[in-house]
Amino acid sequence: MEATKQLTVVCRKAAPEDVDTLYELIKGYAEQGIMLPRTRETLLRQIDTFVVAEIGDKVVGCGSLLRLGQDLVEIRSLGMSQEYRGLKIGNKLVDFLVEQAREQQIPKIMALTYAVNFFLRNGFTVVEKEIFPEKVWRDCVNCPKQNACDEIAVLKMLS
Repeated sequence: MEATKQLTVVCRKAAPEDVDTLYELIKGYAEQGIMLPRTRETLLRQIDTFVVAEIGDKVVGCGSLLRLGQDLVEIRSLGMSQEYRGLKIGNKLVDFLVEQAREQQIPKIMALTYAVNFFLRNGFTVVEKEIFPEKVWRDCVNCPKQNACDEIAVLKMLS
């Protein structure tokens, strides 16, 4: 893996041909209970919200930026291939998603996560998840952990 560290990571908007790779990346996290599963159909329908990270021509990470309101977006489905962890791919994906939010002039970015320290290192702060009713009504109603959510809410304000 040492040679891989010399390779360039490129982030880009996802395309329909990325759906199978996105599905497999997300499925691995969903099977561990740390990410909501997404069907291929859902991914295709929401492909415009996804970004991918590539090394060479291989997709090694993904993330999504979903608009929850006029001034709020959520980073979700953020993950990478197991063999590429530790290469700062997650940081690059978050930077890319934050830049998308800036371009859309959306001042608040939130996430629900188990990787709190990762988000703290990326400029987020821990907040109460109850301040995001938009999220609760959109996704939480379909989550198996709805009544016993153990994820931590994080927020980043853009200036």
